[in-house]
Amino acid sequence: MTKIDQIETLILEVPTIRGHVLSMATMRTQTAVLVRVRFSDGSEGIGEGTTIGGLSYGPESPEGIQLAIETYIAPALIGRNGDDVNGANQLIDKLVKGNRIAKTAVEIALWDGLGKRLGVPVSQLFGGGVHDHLPVAWTLASGNTDTDIAEAQEMIEKRRHNIFKLKIGKRSVREDVAHVAKIIEAIGGAGTVRVDINTAWSLHDARWGLKGLQEAGCELAEQPVPARDRRAMAELVKGYEIAVMADEALNGPEDALDVASARAADVFAVKIGQSGGLKRASEVIAIGQAAGLGLYGGTMLETGLSTAAALQLFSTVGEMAWGTELFGPLLLTEDILATPIVYRDFCVEVPQGAGLGVALDPDKIEFFRRDRERTMKAVAGK
Repeated sequence: MTKIDQIETLILEVPTIRGHVLSMATMRTQTAVLVRVRFSDGSEGIGEGTTIGGLSYGPESPEGIQLAIETYIAPALIGRNGDDVNGANQLIDKLVKGNRIAKTAVEIALWDGLGKRLGVPVSQLFGGGVHDHLPVAWTLASGNTDTDIAEAQEMIEKRRHNIFKLKIGKRSVREDVAHVAKIIEAIGGAGTVRVDINTAWSLHDARWGLKGLQEAGCELAEQPVPARDRRAMAELVKGYEIAVMADEALNGPEDALDVASARAADVFAVKIGQSGGLKRASEVIAIGQAAGLGLYGGTMLETGLSTAAALQLFSTVGEMAWGTELFGPLLLTEDILATPIVYRDFCVEVPQGAGLGVALDPDKIEFFRRDRERTMKAVAGK
């Protein structure tokens, strides 16, 4: 039996190429928690847990993710069968409530290790990939209309992206709608535009906002109102032709079932971190499929490591009607992978090879460590 021998964690801080403006924060650096699981046969797996904007987005911070792994998750897993990923998930769910991103980071490393030992990609562990590339959106989030237009036109010319998501919600509804309308007009038929409000609007604002966005030609609005307000989301779904997507409202399969039952979304933004790992995300996908909802591969602006994990899972889904937004590595000034994920022809390519299909660049990891004075903190068996 291949046992889990050691679980290590490390926090990275990588600058972004520009300020990334959300309704609740402006990001200039992305902080990621990396996990390495070492097994008794000498193999290892790597994983990542990443959130957005510290605690302004959700209940987990990078520091909290690391603490949860080192103090509660790792000690429970040391000595267990490394091939028993489902058993590890079930044990940790009993011992640790919430902390979905922390659980995700460890679970990704377990899947990666298992795939490497078997010599197959992680997608094969979920039934096999049916896509080798997926459409990928780019988020326009500079906060400046002219800058966003120029950025979109550059992406189209490079054939890197022709689906654009605008981060709005910081300004008045009228200003936001005008901002979106100008970008849609400038892009014309060369691309499509959707928006993410990140829960910033009241129901009253959302009624006016969705009406204006719909008239401007926007195709989708992501989480316009607070995540807990299922009633408001259901009203917006019923009242407008523009698609309404649930994001912050989806924290695992239980939420997915609740949202689907309340008809509180047209589309699920499936994020592996928010879901609680690849297994839980696959359950969110299954609920969305059963409910006849559209699917979208969401991101927590992860590095290439967790992006590769998400691609392994999403490549197994027959139809991702709304594509993906797995552009996280492109928002960072440096890629931490030895071989970066490929973006071309408006798509992102699924990494090939055993496990996640990617490896870390050790020099980049060393350079971007939050604390370069220490080695990776480890919880190890004796």
